[in-house]
Amino acid sequence: MKIKTIISVFLLFILVTSANGQVLKPVQWNFSVEALGNNEYDLVFVASIDDKWHLYAQDIPEGGPIPTSFNFTDSENYELLEETRELSESYEVHDQSFDMRLKLYSNEAVFKQKIKVLTDAPFSVDGYVEFMSCDDERCLPPDEEEFNFTINTEASVATISESGTETDSKTGGSGMLGFFLISMLTGFAGILTPCVFPMIPMTVAFFSQGSGSRGQAIGKALIFGLSIILIYSSIGIIVSLTSAGADFANNLSTHWIPNTIFFLLFMLFAASFLGMFELVLPNKLVNKADRQADRGGYLAAFFMGLTTVLVSFSCTGPIVGALLVEAASGDVVKPTIGMFGFGLAFGLPFTLLAIFPSWLSKMPKSGGWLNSVKVVLGFIVLAFGMKFLLTIDASYHLGIFSREVYLAIWIVLFTLMGFYLLGKIKFAHDSDLNHISVPRLVLVIATFVFVIYLVPGLFGAPLKAISGLIPSMDKQNFTLTSGPASDNFAISMNEPVQALCEDPKYIDFLHLPYGLEGYFDYEQGMACARELNKPVFLDFKGHACSNCKEMEARVWSDPKVLKRLREEFVIIALYVDDRTKLPESEWVTSGVDGKVKKTIGKVNADLQIDMFEVNSQPYYVIVDHEGNALVEPMAHDLNVDRYVSFLDRGIAAFKQRSE
Repeated sequence: MKIKTIISVFLLFILVTSANGQVLKPVQWNFSVEALGNNEYDLVFVASIDDKWHLYAQDIPEGGPIPTSFNFTDSENYELLEETRELSESYEVHDQSFDMRLKLYSNEAVFKQKIKVLTDAPFSVDGYVEFMSCDDERCLPPDEEEFNFTINTEASVATISESGTETDSKTGGSGMLGFFLISMLTGFAGILTPCVFPMIPMTVAFFSQGSGSRGQAIGKALIFGLSIILIYSSIGIIVSLTSAGADFANNLSTHWIPNTIFFLLFMLFAASFLGMFELVLPNKLVNKADRQADRGGYLAAFFMGLTTVLVSFSCTGPIVGALLVEAASGDVVKPTIGMFGFGLAFGLPFTLLAIFPSWLSKMPKSGGWLNSVKVVLGFIVLAFGMKFLLTIDASYHLGIFSREVYLAIWIVLFTLMGFYLLGKIKFAHDSDLNHISVPRLVLVIATFVFVIYLVPGLFGAPLKAISGLIPSMDKQNFTLTSGPASDNFAISMNEPVQALCEDPKYIDFLHLPYGLEGYFDYEQGMACARELNKPVFLDFKGHACSNCKEMEARVWSDPKVLKRLREEFVIIALYVDDRTKLPESEWVTSGVDGKVKKTIGKVNADLQIDMFEVNSQPYYVIVDHEGNALVEPMAHDLNVDRYVSFLDRGIAAFKQRSE
């Protein structure tokens, strides 16, 4: 590098580091892997660049600033193919600092490096990217960002950066798809309510009237259906925009105030469904939309959709409200997806029947069965509304809801629902039940089968199918066996367990399932791992995390998994939503947002983001004694064999590093 360049960089470095004492980091890197087939992969490097800043390209003339370059550690497990490719469009400017024309990137720069895999075993691609960034007034000194791609050719590809950011998309996608399907089912359920179902013939008549062509009628019907989807999706978008941020979602899902409000809302919805009163919108609003629909034309089809949504509110409002409450307690994308699914299912029957009016003759007639649908939904809303009280109880360690008490409430509710379907219980607006139809009998059988399935849970049965909806096994006070409450007692509580180094902090209110021993404080657990010379199993979890409870019930309960967790690791379970306040001496000033973290949950959540740049749970990381990830982390994955492989690879990596 020329003397002039060295002096320029040095002076700019002094200028930047002295200005207001700020530490600037205008370029953030993210890393991922794309499988190409034939044992070839693309390593993807994405640079997110702050506004008004730019990143220098790879091709920079000699004597200029430091170009972006990618440096790989030599390995026999792979070979580099071709040069690192620049996929983003760069631009050239005359840089006065270096008095030359330079290629720059703004906003985002994407690079890819193709590799050829030469082994069947999992391995890592290590190295670092060196880069330099400037804005119109200043430059930062050259910087380096380490990367670590983990390539596993035997399973779906997951990749982590040096800080451990997981980009395996298979875990989150399945949960979102499941929520979308549930949203669609609730949309179809909304159709089968007494204030919606009778509207179908009137809606079909609306599109059949007039002298317009068949094509115009179909066009109006499609606009009508799309309008319903748009209206519900817009509601979801509004909730999504007001639910942004990890802190918001965490506070919403665990704080006692929103959970109390949600519980009361669910009870209000249930009371409405059971016939105590009706939730209705102001008549003025409904009548105004209805008048617009009477004007005719394509615009009228939109207002007909709006009128349908408003008129049906007394039945669909509780369903939509319950769906939005569930969605807003988690991922901020969920409300939009949920409302899109609901609107799609709700509008589809109207639209199809408007296009094919002859199908109306094959539909069942309105009757008392419609009110039965509302009442059944009321029982279901009552049962699921209990989860908000459970969240308060778990997050604040009130000790009100044991697993047995919670299951007992569900058993009573669904037993009452079964008797209602049999006609033994009647609510307001119910008609006399002279006989039981075959579909109703099927529902009766399914309801009582579910009740019988729940009963063994009172005595310690794991109930894996609904494990994410009920208290975890560590909340079980009574079992009929001396072993852990699971379906396989091959690993008994009486089996010798290596003693921990010292009594874990918070052991009086935090516990691990299946008799496992571990810690609930990061520093205490790491110290014990060093003393016992064992790898560390970090378990980022939450009291309100349904997927965490499902993983423990359906994966951790497997004897192969339990044996490894019990014998090979020091477990550190870190609850990210626990609201126990720490003494002032243990408060932590966040390196992420600069705020002071005063509770166990906030400290652990900040630790997860700071170490691994991930804020979702469950999140499992196997680390060495310095906190470095030994293998790619895992999230929600119910495949036991993959989980065992994850544990075995972590054990092997630790032993290899210790040699």
